[in-house]
Amino acid sequence: MRAMAPIFERLVASRTDPWRENLTMTATTGTGQSAQPERPGMKDGVCGEFTVFTKIKTGHADALRKDLAKIASASADEGNRAAMRQIGTLHDARHVIFDNETRFMFASVFDGSWDTYIDDFGKTAVGANFDRVFSHSEGFPGVSDPGVKDWFVAHQEPAGVFVSSYPDLTVQQIWKDQRVNEAFQKVLDTPEFRAALENPANAELLTTPAFQKLMEEAAR
Repeated sequence: MRAMAPIFERLVASRTDPWRENLTMTATTGTGQSAQPERPGMKDGVCGEFTVFTKIKTGHADALRKDLAKIASASADEGNRAAMRQIGTLHDARHVIFDNETRFMFASVFDGSWDTYIDDFGKTAVGANFDRVFSHSEGFPGVSDPGVKDWFVAHQEPAGVFVSSYPDLTVQQIWKDQRVNEAFQKVLDTPEFRAALENPANAELLTTPAFQKLMEEAAR
């Protein structure tokens, strides 16, 4: 058992990220929040859905399409990725122009409080994208406007059905699982780990159902 201790200590130590230690947003979503009015949108476990339909301003469809193209081309930009990590609650998002280029849809899946989700967008580069994209919609007051939540509610339509493949996992938990898996896979490739598997002192641990299950999952 002792022979494997340094390996698992290294695995645990690799589970933290500098950016995660410095989060300023409320990525845990909802903890310590004051009571909020009921918001539209369905929930499945920790995940909620947010879908907004708007009317595109006359003559703005091409400009909106260009702005969406800019966002798409910048999706891999580290600044945008850092903003997404800072928000820490957004699973996915979609922008759609439809109905003969007269209407626009934004749909996303997020963790926790609706109000926190909207607040957090306004504090990052993602909020600037929101301002640019929705500026082509009729009546949009701006992300920083005190009435923006009322505007979103007025244009939001809840889904008839909303199902998540992982309703109990937040974005933060998924990222953590990914980091732990990557760290563990690196441990499996070390000569120290292979030597520990061959050490008779660890024979009892290696035959436990928990360890066997761990190795089976690692091999998939």
